[in-house]
Amino acid sequence: MRSNSNVAHDADRIDPYSNLANSSVAFLNNYNMDRSRTEDNAELTEIAAPPPVQPEDLRRPSLENVEGRLARHSRENEAALGEVAAPEPAERPQTTDEETGQARRSLEEEEKLADTQTGGYKPLPWVTELYAVSWLIFFSLMGTLARLGVEAITLYPNSPFPSRVLWANLGGSLFMGFLAEDRRLFQQEWGSPDAKAPASNHLKVKKTIPLYIGLATGFCGSFTSFSSFIRDCFLALTNALEAPSPMSPYHTDPLIAHRNGGFSFLALLAIMIIHPAISLAALQVGAQLALLLQPATPTLPFRFCRQVLDPTAFVLGFGCWLGAVFLAIWPPGNDIKWRFRAVMPLVFAPPGCLLRFYASKHMNAIVPSFPLGTFAANIFGTAVLGMAFDLQHARGIGGSGSNACAVLQGVMEGFCGCLTTVSTWVAEINGLRRRHGWIYGSASVGIALALMIVIMGSMGWTVGFSPPACS
Repeated sequence: MRSNSNVAHDADRIDPYSNLANSSVAFLNNYNMDRSRTEDNAELTEIAAPPPVQPEDLRRPSLENVEGRLARHSRENEAALGEVAAPEPAERPQTTDEETGQARRSLEEEEKLADTQTGGYKPLPWVTELYAVSWLIFFSLMGTLARLGVEAITLYPNSPFPSRVLWANLGGSLFMGFLAEDRRLFQQEWGSPDAKAPASNHLKVKKTIPLYIGLATGFCGSFTSFSSFIRDCFLALTNALEAPSPMSPYHTDPLIAHRNGGFSFLALLAIMIIHPAISLAALQVGAQLALLLQPATPTLPFRFCRQVLDPTAFVLGFGCWLGAVFLAIWPPGNDIKWRFRAVMPLVFAPPGCLLRFYASKHMNAIVPSFPLGTFAANIFGTAVLGMAFDLQHARGIGGSGSNACAVLQGVMEGFCGCLTTVSTWVAEINGLRRRHGWIYGSASVGIALALMIVIMGSMGWTVGFSPPACS
């Protein structure tokens, strides 16, 4: 049989905390005996202070002793292992994209992947800015021509909607939704060459690409027109919105039937509600089309875009704008028709588009929940269109002189049409929180319509409008 000392030694080895519990019990017994002696002779001291209300459980060791034993044990193991035998750190878990479910790449990995795909080519900042301006000029001309053409072909007998700019706003918003959601056209650009990268990262990269800026801000922004939408709202409110001719296409009916104020208010609500609703729906449809056509959408080669398309845009943009100026000075054929229908709007289109681009670039970030740059461009463009409309329909100015009438038409359709935009407006509304979107959209329409009532209503309800000389 084994001795009692050996049994005690084995018990201590089996239960390393038993000695600690026994020593704690002995300490409390001695403490109680000392306390009983000191209560009779002297006052309590700090050492003989009464125990806490809830004494510690003696069946298990204290937390401090356990932490100390674990710390000493870990230090001993580390000293025994050394640096070579130390365990490797665990790998960081990779976060996944909520939309694609794929693992997200870090910024360094995306930059390395982009450099290998683009050959490390990055143009200078001022060169990129020049190419972006060139694309904006070129696509502002194309967007203006497209808007004027759509307004012309929708002027036919028994047209379902009197506001002809609705179809341009629909088309521009649909194309804007496609461009914003597409991940294939600019897949080889630096920063986010992977089509499965997060959509937010991909969109941030696309906003720095000159061709994308020209398509989204230049073409879509110039194809749509917020000022023309507000002008039609005011004309519907005053029963002055001309309907298509019931007999021949491409002509309007000069005779407008009389109606009371209630019907005019309903006409105002129809245009005010249908334009934003149709544009927002078109934006969503464009985004769905981008996802649907993603397997079949081609990818633009990076080198071809940077070394061929961008320099070509510089020549086309400034060359076409200069050609429009020459056509305005020396128009072929009928001077009034050429200048009134297309040439003058093309002359004034690039300044409006560039002003909107730089206003949004420098002012939208001031208030994240309210895009101040786009708001200022839409309000200012609407006010300018109202003043140009008054001057064009005044008897002594635009109502009698053909050249002055053509210039004012160019300001309205070119400068104001490209300065104001519906596609960017609805895209911003869709990207904001619901409450902020309602505030931004309502403030834009309400303030613009109030300005139009003050500017155009002050003349229309006093001296009246005269038919312009170039109508």
